[in-house]
Amino acid sequence: MKTHERAANLALAALSLAPLVVKVNPNVNVILTACLTVYVGCYRSVKPTPPSETMSKEHAMRFPLVGSAMLLSLFLLFKFLSKDLVNAVLTAYFFILGIVALSATLLPSIKRFLPKEWNDNLIVWQAPLIRSLSVEFTKSQIVASVPGFFFCMWYASKKHWLANNVLGIAFCIQVCLYSLSINMNYLRLWGIEMLSLGSFKTGVILLAGLFVYDIFWVFFTPVMVSVAKSFDAPIKLLFPTADAARPFSMLGLGDIVIPGIFVALALRFDVSRGIKNRYFNSAFLGYTLGLTVTIIIMNWFQAAQPALLYIVPGVIGFVAVHCLWNGEVKQLLEFDESKAEAEEDGAEEEQDDSSEGNKKVD
Repeated sequence: MKTHERAANLALAALSLAPLVVKVNPNVNVILTACLTVYVGCYRSVKPTPPSETMSKEHAMRFPLVGSAMLLSLFLLFKFLSKDLVNAVLTAYFFILGIVALSATLLPSIKRFLPKEWNDNLIVWQAPLIRSLSVEFTKSQIVASVPGFFFCMWYASKKHWLANNVLGIAFCIQVCLYSLSINMNYLRLWGIEMLSLGSFKTGVILLAGLFVYDIFWVFFTPVMVSVAKSFDAPIKLLFPTADAARPFSMLGLGDIVIPGIFVALALRFDVSRGIKNRYFNSAFLGYTLGLTVTIIIMNWFQAAQPALLYIVPGVIGFVAVHCLWNGEVKQLLEFDESKAEAEEDGAEEEQDDSSEGNKKVD
């Protein structure tokens, strides 16, 4: 881990704990926490191979529809069932997800102190009744899940805002809650570190669809705000305020994760070309300004705002202007992580074959 990444992690931890001991302006807290979370998630996504899951254009087009169905379902559950009952079921659900997210977040720091075979040797658990469902894990992951288990016990028993935020930040880095899906063979958890948009075209489709989704559910219906207030689970970050009538400011995890995976793609595009943070800086700046505008307008009108209304034009707009300025529109649009990975694999195979051929000649 590089110095700036370590500094960002420490700053994020300090910012999360700061409201316990000093008064922190909730607006500043929202912006800094969200931006640091995106920053950390982006750099953790830079690996020798692209993130483990790639979103297709079809998935990106369906995403707002699936999200709308889930949002409306939650709204109806809270409307017709006991809020305490729904939240009790959701607490159990997020208890499991929290252990997974925290253990994955802690794993890079823990595994360096464990034997190598604990990190490398996979253990496969087969579900006894559902043969198509299996889970792969290592002993290192089991060790990392121990502190996650006790932390989630604290969250479930106290529902403290700090526990909520720690889990929420872990979800943002590791897991996108709105796109949880069970495959026939494994559980997929999509997040900034683990999910790739594959290409900027897919990213624009996804952000444009969710831009409309956010505006519709916030401005034209009471659904989004109602669910956010009723849902007692770490799907949002809470920031303490001095206002007794409104003790917390809130920011949904989707407003961090969705733009975050686009910003992460910009960083990996820079890395793939050996360029230092050119388009990442543009995308990250667009995210920061978009979120800042959201907070300003929210305070001006004293009403909930669809954050993606301001963040999406900021992120896409800054990257678009930058690539037009550099005359690199074609390179940006043609970038595809899956193709780049295949080309790299092919080049490595050719190099290996060439090496073997030279050995035979010798």
